[in-house]
Amino acid sequence: MLELESIEVRYGAATALREVSLTMAPGELVCVVGPNGAGKTTLINAIAGLHRIASGAMRLDGQDLARLPPHRFCDAGVALVPEGRRLFGAMSVRENLELGSYRAAAKVHRQASLARACEMFPVLATCLERPAASLSGGQQQMVAIARALMSRPRLLLLDEPSLGLAPIIVLELFNIIRRVNEEGVAVLLVEQNVAMALDVATRAYVLEEGRIAAEGTPDELAAQPHIRRAYLGVGGENGQEQPGAARG
Repeated sequence: MLELESIEVRYGAATALREVSLTMAPGELVCVVGPNGAGKTTLINAIAGLHRIASGAMRLDGQDLARLPPHRFCDAGVALVPEGRRLFGAMSVRENLELGSYRAAAKVHRQASLARACEMFPVLATCLERPAASLSGGQQQMVAIARALMSRPRLLLLDEPSLGLAPIIVLELFNIIRRVNEEGVAVLLVEQNVAMALDVATRAYVLEEGRIAAEGTPDELAAQPHIRRAYLGVGGENGQEQPGAARG
Protein backbone atom coordinates (compact mmCIF):
# COMPACT_ATOMS: atom_id res chain seq x y z
CA MET A 1 0.00 0.00 0.00
CA LEU A 2 2.43 2.68 1.23
CA GLU A 3 6.07 2.63 0.18
CA LEU A 4 8.75 5.09 1.21
CA GLU A 5 12.09 4.46 -0.42
CA SER A 6 15.14 6.33 0.87
CA ILE A 7 13.31 9.62 1.27
CA GLU A 8 15.07 12.77 2.37
CA VAL A 9 13.40 15.88 3.76
CA ARG A 10 15.18 19.18 4.32
CA TYR A 11 14.48 22.48 6.02
CA GLY A 12 16.66 24.78 4.00
CA ALA A 13 20.21 23.50 4.34
CA ALA A 14 19.32 21.27 7.30
CA THR A 15 18.41 17.64 6.60
CA ALA A 16 15.59 16.41 8.84
CA LEU A 17 15.16 12.91 7.37
CA ARG A 18 17.89 10.83 5.73
CA GLU A 19 17.44 7.66 3.68
CA VAL A 20 14.17 6.75 5.39
CA SER A 21 12.45 3.65 3.98
CA LEU A 22 9.13 2.35 5.28
CA THR A 23 6.37 0.07 4.01
CA MET A 24 2.78 -0.58 5.01
CA ALA A 25 0.38 -3.22 3.78
CA PRO A 26 -3.34 -2.50 3.30
CA GLY A 27 -5.16 -2.49 6.63
CA GLU A 28 -1.96 -2.60 8.67
CA LEU A 29 -1.33 -0.65 11.89
CA VAL A 30 2.26 0.54 12.03
CA CYS A 31 3.81 2.83 14.63
CA VAL A 32 6.86 5.10 14.51
CA VAL A 33 8.53 5.84 17.83
CA GLY A 34 11.60 7.78 18.83
CA PRO A 35 12.86 10.67 20.95
CA ASN A 36 11.91 14.31 20.58
CA GLY A 37 13.60 15.85 17.57
CA ALA A 38 14.05 12.53 15.79
CA GLY A 39 11.94 13.64 12.80
CA LYS A 40 8.70 11.79 13.54
CA THR A 41 6.41 14.75 12.83
CA THR A 42 8.43 15.63 9.74
CA LEU A 43 7.96 12.08 8.50
CA ILE A 44 4.21 12.01 9.01
CA ASN A 45 3.80 15.49 7.52
CA ALA A 46 5.75 14.40 4.44
CA ILE A 47 3.40 11.43 3.99
CA ALA A 48 0.46 13.83 4.37
CA GLY A 49 1.86 16.16 1.70
CA LEU A 50 2.70 19.03 4.07
CA HIS A 51 6.46 18.71 3.44
CA ARG A 52 7.92 17.96 0.03
CA ILE A 53 10.59 15.28 -0.12
CA ALA A 54 13.95 16.35 -1.52
CA SER A 55 14.83 12.90 -2.84
CA GLY A 56 13.70 9.30 -2.78
CA ALA A 57 10.31 7.83 -3.69
CA MET A 58 6.93 7.86 -1.94
CA ARG A 59 4.12 5.75 -3.39
CA LEU A 60 0.57 4.84 -2.36
CA ASP A 61 -0.77 1.81 -4.24
CA GLY A 62 1.87 2.51 -6.87
CA GLN A 63 0.84 6.15 -7.31
CA ASP A 64 3.75 8.59 -7.02
CA LEU A 65 2.73 10.85 -4.14
CA ALA A 66 5.77 13.07 -4.60
CA ARG A 67 4.30 14.33 -7.87
CA LEU A 68 0.94 15.29 -6.34
CA PRO A 69 0.13 18.80 -5.10
CA PRO A 70 -0.55 18.77 -1.34
CA HIS A 71 -4.33 19.15 -1.67
CA ARG A 72 -4.51 15.95 -3.73
CA PHE A 73 -3.18 13.72 -0.98
CA CYS A 74 -6.64 13.62 0.60
CA ASP A 75 -8.12 12.57 -2.74
CA ALA A 76 -5.59 9.72 -2.74
CA GLY A 77 -7.11 8.48 0.52
CA VAL A 78 -4.73 9.99 3.10
CA ALA A 79 -6.03 11.78 6.22
CA LEU A 80 -3.95 13.40 8.97
CA VAL A 81 -4.71 13.97 12.65
CA PRO A 82 -2.02 16.54 13.42
CA GLU A 83 -0.16 17.06 16.65
CA GLY A 84 -2.03 19.60 18.75
CA ARG A 85 -5.36 18.77 17.02
CA ARG A 86 -5.62 22.14 15.19
CA LEU A 87 -9.38 22.51 15.44
CA PHE A 88 -11.26 25.68 14.56
CA GLY A 89 -12.06 26.64 18.12
CA ALA A 90 -14.78 29.22 17.41
CA MET A 91 -16.65 26.86 15.12
CA SER A 92 -19.00 24.19 16.42
CA VAL A 93 -18.04 20.56 16.73
CA ARG A 94 -20.46 19.78 13.90
CA GLU A 95 -18.83 22.37 11.62
CA ASN A 96 -15.36 21.00 12.40
CA LEU A 97 -16.51 17.49 11.55
CA GLU A 98 -18.22 18.56 8.35
CA LEU A 99 -14.99 20.17 7.17
CA GLY A 100 -13.53 16.67 7.07
CA SER A 101 -15.97 15.66 4.36
CA TYR A 102 -15.42 18.50 1.92
CA ARG A 103 -14.30 16.12 -0.86
CA ALA A 104 -17.10 15.29 -3.27
CA ALA A 105 -16.61 11.56 -2.74
CA ALA A 106 -16.91 12.01 1.03
CA LYS A 107 -19.61 14.69 1.00
CA VAL A 108 -22.24 12.33 -0.37
CA HIS A 109 -21.70 10.16 2.73
CA ARG A 110 -21.59 13.10 5.17
CA GLN A 111 -24.64 12.18 7.24
CA ALA A 112 -23.66 8.53 7.49
CA SER A 113 -20.10 9.51 8.43
CA LEU A 114 -21.38 11.94 11.06
CA ALA A 115 -23.62 9.25 12.55
CA ARG A 116 -20.66 6.85 12.62
CA ALA A 117 -18.48 9.46 14.34
CA CYS A 118 -21.11 9.99 17.03
CA GLU A 119 -21.47 6.24 17.50
CA MET A 120 -17.71 5.84 17.81
CA PHE A 121 -17.37 8.87 20.12
CA PRO A 122 -20.71 9.07 21.99
CA VAL A 123 -19.69 12.20 23.91
CA LEU A 124 -19.55 14.15 20.65
CA ALA A 125 -23.23 13.53 20.00
CA THR A 126 -24.02 15.60 23.10
CA CYS A 127 -21.94 18.62 22.09
CA LEU A 128 -22.28 18.97 18.32
CA GLU A 129 -23.42 22.59 18.58
CA ARG A 130 -20.82 23.66 21.15
CA PRO A 131 -17.68 25.58 20.10
CA ALA A 132 -14.80 23.17 19.71
CA ALA A 133 -12.66 25.33 22.02
CA SER A 134 -15.07 24.67 24.91
CA LEU A 135 -14.30 20.95 24.95
CA SER A 136 -11.72 19.22 27.11
CA GLY A 137 -8.40 18.17 25.58
CA GLY A 138 -9.51 14.57 25.27
CA GLN A 139 -12.79 15.54 23.63
CA GLN A 140 -10.95 17.81 21.20
CA GLN A 141 -8.69 14.90 20.24
CA MET A 142 -11.81 12.84 19.56
CA VAL A 143 -13.09 15.60 17.28
CA ALA A 144 -9.76 15.67 15.45
CA ILE A 145 -9.83 11.92 14.85
CA ALA A 146 -13.50 11.96 13.86
CA ARG A 147 -12.86 14.86 11.46
CA ALA A 148 -10.14 12.85 9.71
CA LEU A 149 -12.44 9.83 9.47
CA MET A 150 -15.14 11.99 7.87
CA SER A 151 -12.98 12.01 4.71
CA ARG A 152 -13.34 8.21 4.55
CA PRO A 153 -9.58 7.60 4.29
CA ARG A 154 -7.75 4.42 3.41
CA LEU A 155 -4.69 5.59 5.34
CA LEU A 156 -5.05 7.44 8.64
CA LEU A 157 -2.00 9.31 9.95
CA LEU A 158 -1.93 10.06 13.69
CA ASP A 159 0.69 12.40 15.15
CA GLU A 160 1.08 12.07 18.94
CA PRO A 161 -2.61 11.47 19.75
CA SER A 162 -1.89 10.88 23.45
CA LEU A 163 0.01 14.12 24.00
CA GLY A 164 -1.08 15.91 27.16
CA LEU A 165 -4.02 13.62 27.91
CA ALA A 166 -4.96 11.76 31.07
CA PRO A 167 -4.13 8.01 31.07
CA ILE A 168 -7.80 6.96 31.09
CA ILE A 169 -8.47 9.09 28.00
CA VAL A 170 -5.36 7.73 26.30
CA LEU A 171 -6.61 4.20 26.85
CA GLU A 172 -9.98 5.09 25.36
CA LEU A 173 -8.37 6.72 22.32
CA PHE A 174 -6.10 3.75 21.68
CA ASN A 175 -9.08 1.43 21.83
CA ILE A 176 -10.72 3.61 19.18
CA ILE A 177 -7.56 3.53 17.05
CA ARG A 178 -7.54 -0.24 17.26
CA ARG A 179 -11.21 -0.36 16.27
CA VAL A 180 -10.68 1.96 13.29
CA ASN A 181 -7.91 -0.31 12.09
CA GLU A 182 -10.02 -3.45 12.59
CA GLU A 183 -12.65 -1.87 10.34
CA GLY A 184 -10.13 -1.84 7.48
CA VAL A 185 -8.39 1.55 7.66
CA ALA A 186 -4.61 1.39 7.57
CA VAL A 187 -3.11 3.42 10.42
CA LEU A 188 0.34 4.98 10.74
CA LEU A 189 0.81 6.09 14.33
CA VAL A 190 3.55 8.44 15.50
CA GLU A 191 3.64 8.24 19.27
CA GLN A 192 5.91 8.91 22.25
CA ASN A 193 3.96 6.57 24.52
CA VAL A 194 6.02 3.64 23.28
CA ALA A 195 4.40 0.95 25.42
CA MET A 196 0.89 1.88 24.19
CA ALA A 197 2.03 2.19 20.58
CA LEU A 198 3.72 -1.21 20.59
CA ASP A 199 0.65 -2.74 22.22
CA VAL A 200 -1.63 -1.82 19.28
CA ALA A 201 0.79 -2.01 16.34
CA THR A 202 1.53 -4.98 14.12
CA ARG A 203 4.95 -3.56 13.18
CA ALA A 204 7.06 -0.65 14.38
CA TYR A 205 9.91 1.60 13.30
CA VAL A 206 12.31 3.45 15.58
CA LEU A 207 13.41 6.83 14.26
CA GLU A 208 16.54 8.43 15.68
CA GLU A 209 18.26 11.56 14.38
CA GLY A 210 16.32 11.44 11.14
CA ARG A 211 17.16 7.82 10.33
CA ILE A 212 15.46 4.48 10.83
CA ALA A 213 17.43 2.90 13.67
CA ALA A 214 15.39 -0.30 14.02
CA GLU A 215 12.25 -1.99 12.72
CA GLY A 216 10.30 -5.13 13.38
CA THR A 217 7.35 -6.52 15.25
CA PRO A 218 6.63 -5.08 18.70
CA ASP A 219 7.99 -8.26 20.31
CA GLU A 220 11.19 -8.09 18.27
CA LEU A 221 11.80 -4.46 19.20
CA ALA A 222 10.91 -4.95 22.86
CA ALA A 223 13.49 -7.74 23.03
CA GLN A 224 16.32 -5.40 21.98
CA PRO A 225 18.25 -4.06 25.03
CA HIS A 226 18.69 -0.60 23.48
CA ILE A 227 14.95 -0.24 22.89
CA ARG A 228 14.11 -1.59 26.34
CA ARG A 229 16.49 0.84 28.06
CA ALA A 230 15.74 3.93 25.97
CA TYR A 231 11.98 3.65 25.47
CA LEU A 232 10.46 1.10 27.82
CA GLY A 233 12.32 2.05 30.99
CA VAL A 234 13.80 -1.38 31.63
CA GLY A 235 17.29 -2.70 31.14
CA GLY A 236 19.86 -5.21 32.18
CA GLU A 237 19.65 -8.96 32.10
CA ASN A 238 17.13 -9.14 34.91
CA GLY A 239 14.73 -6.67 33.24
CA GLN A 240 14.77 -4.39 36.30
CA GLU A 241 13.41 -0.91 35.78
CA GLN A 242 16.19 1.65 35.66
CA PRO A 243 15.88 4.95 37.56
CA GLY A 244 15.46 7.88 35.22
CA ALA A 245 15.02 5.73 32.11
CA ALA A 246 13.26 7.47 29.26
CA ARG A 247 9.69 6.41 28.66
CA GLY A 248 9.24 8.20 25.35
